Amino acid sequence: MSTTNDNDIGRPYHTQCTGPALATVSQHRDEADITLFGSCFCPFVQRVWVAFEYMGISYKVHEVDPYKKPQDLLEVSPKGLVPALRFNRYNPPRALNESTVIMEFLEDLASTTTKRNLLPPLTNPYARALVRLQADHIGRTLVPAFYRYLQGQDPEKQIVEEKEFHTAIDGAGERVALKKGLGLWIESEGGQDLGWADVMVAPWIFRAKIVLKHYRGFELAKGERFNAWVNRLLEHPAFKATCSAEQLYLDSYERYAFNRPHTSQVADAINQGKALP
Repeated sequence: MSTTNDNDIGRPYHTQCTGPALATVSQHRDEADITLFGSCFCPFVQRVWVAFEYMGISYKVHEVDPYKKPQDLLEVSPKGLVPALRFNRYNPPRALNESTVIMEFLEDLASTTTKRNLLPPLTNPYARALVRLQADHIGRTLVPAFYRYLQGQDPEKQIVEEKEFHTAIDGAGERVALKKGLGLWIESEGGQDLGWADVMVAPWIFRAKIVLKHYRGFELAKGERFNAWVNRLLEHPAFKATCSAEQLYLDSYERYAFNRPHTSQVADAINQGKALP
């Protein structure tokens, strides 16, 4: 049964990482060719951050408050949204925003530098297309379903939204993609590699286990192969390095769970039935 865990007690969102993510930030304070503008609780930032860590691309972290939209953020992201990149070797610096676009850029950069890629090799264009199709499902269906479920206040609608979120996960995971041999996690020898779709979806799976469980009593579906994928994904060093302590997410997502006015541009889009910004 879907339910809200407690009352809105006005917890403020966090502006600085905690736990393992704080240690990672501390390791990336020095100047670098690329500066990653991000906020500690944003899942769109986390997918890009995981890609940086996995691909071994040098970067500097610049934590910003996305609600106050400082000028240096607006200079690299006109909407004031995170993540955004600033390329410091150019004069004036160049910039890039939107998480999926940044992911594509990092994939191209890794192809000529670290060789630590997330997509299947260029020699298998069909596999690359299927993975991108999977990522499209995540962006169009799974991510909006997550926010509709979290923001929904009507208990009866929450039951429907919970089912829709389960269905969205199922559509990207075990029953469909894994049977095609191109699922979210296709374990390589040693079981240590991440894939493109893994990184695209991981932040929401992580938040489902923490935020949705706390505020909606949500439990991920059970299944040996699916559970193994979730465990390997969330325990991967590149992912764990970008995770803060659980309390940060419970505090920062309370505003979503009770659908406070002006929570975020993402929340507003969900409430208005519009595409995510």
